[in-house]
Amino acid sequence: MALLSVITAPDARLKAKSLPVDGVDGEIRALMDNLLETMYAAPGVGLAAPQVGVQKRVIVIDVAEKDETGEPFRLANPEILWASEETILCEEGCLSVPEFFAEVSRAERIRLRYRDYDNKDCGLETEGRLAACIQHEIDHLDGVLFIDYLSVLKRRIILRKLIKARKLQAQKIPA
Repeated sequence: MALLSVITAPDARLKAKSLPVDGVDGEIRALMDNLLETMYAAPGVGLAAPQVGVQKRVIVIDVAEKDETGEPFRLANPEILWASEETILCEEGCLSVPEFFAEVSRAERIRLRYRDYDNKDCGLETEGRLAACIQHEIDHLDGVLFIDYLSVLKRRIILRKLIKARKLQAQKIPA
């Protein structure tokens, strides 16, 4: 397994729509494993392939708390089939928008289908934190960041701060 570099906003690759995978083969399993390792190292609770520059519909998630045993989900071609009308407000952050958090309204419950690590067609109905995380990661596959749900003003402020932080970081790295 390998740690991958996470792309930060603003970056055009984060706004592109990802392509479905034909199936979960050795290459996609390796991608899933590397995504999980990168997510755990960050640390985060979810990571989508576009966040590491791979425009494929692949996500990984593990919402277990620090004192719980991890339960990683590896999903290829996830598709939400149904979402409840009831919503919840979730405090969201993102590895591609480091150090910024905001409340986002998400469907409280969802039903989805996907391909698992063994290339089997699966379904899942879930709620709460896992449902919100899945929605967040699927948004990445469609070129949507959680900051896209914020007001234009808040989004611009966050993006300006990220650009400034990137410039400061670049100045610290010797050529």
